[in-house]
Amino acid sequence: MDNHVIKFCQQVDMIWHAGDIGSHESIDALEATGKPIVAVYGNIDDHTMRSRYPKHQKFFLNGMKVWMTHIGGYPPKYNMRSRDTIRKEKPDIFICGHSHILKVVNDPKIDCLHMNPGAFGHHGFHQVRTMLRFDIVQNHLNIRGKVENLEVIELGKRGQLR
Repeated sequence: MDNHVIKFCQQVDMIWHAGDIGSHESIDALEATGKPIVAVYGNIDDHTMRSRYPKHQKFFLNGMKVWMTHIGGYPPKYNMRSRDTIRKEKPDIFICGHSHILKVVNDPKIDCLHMNPGAFGHHGFHQVRTMLRFDIVQNHLNIRGKVENLEVIELGKRGQLR
């Protein structure tokens, strides 16, 4: 596990991982930060990783409904596996991995922020290793929260240590 990844993860309240975890050593290093981890398995993850993490994570945090899955597509063309569910459940934040390409876009049809954090690993289709860091802020208990302070963290080119 890259020390730069660990350094950034030590500065957050929670760690979210959108799949393609890879090695147990990597996720163990993230767990060693002592931060709560919300993760899903990805298509490269083996059967033991799939028994460790689910395919989907759906939860509420600070007044926002969050759905995380590895393969979900992008607005407005979600994949068949997620299209009906996303229209029915209307999450406030929809997080996917799979493409390893950083992308954050709003889906105005369902008022949903779609996020793909890219990838911080050295393998995949991405050119630059990336992560996202953001706050979910809720000012009043009965009001929907909002994403603030969204930051793209670049960790250098794929295949090279920073």
